[in-house]
Amino acid sequence: MGVRFLKIAAVYFMIAVCLGLVMGMIQNFSFASVHAHLNLLGWVSMALFGIIYSIYPNAGQTKLANIHFWFHNIGLPVMQGALFIELLTGNKSLTIGIVIGSLLIVVGTLLFVINLFKQINTNQPIGKNKDISM
Repeated sequence: MGVRFLKIAAVYFMIAVCLGLVMGMIQNFSFASVHAHLNLLGWVSMALFGIIYSIYPNAGQTKLANIHFWFHNIGLPVMQGALFIELLTGNKSLTIGIVIGSLLIVVGTLLFVINLFKQINTNQPIGKNKDISM
């Protein structure tokens, strides 16, 4: 799971950097909130999830981790896509997409926190997994 999060984080980073470049080139920063969310929720958060799931592989192998991955990776494009189109067109009818995407991210993050509290044992050495020989 850690590798999946790290790879998708890199994709979000590339998208965010390209959006930032385009905004700078055309001197139109109206999409700054989309740029910031792609960097924070896409690049930074997912990279941290990936690192944490790599350090604690037991946590990364759970159903909660899988659901977290999909909620975050469905929620973020829905939320940011709807926000981007709303900012581009001024049409507020996509607010429901922003809300639904945001809720998916919040629930996914809650599952991440629950998963860590359930799976990380202070007595277990970092990177050691009872189920997988290393």
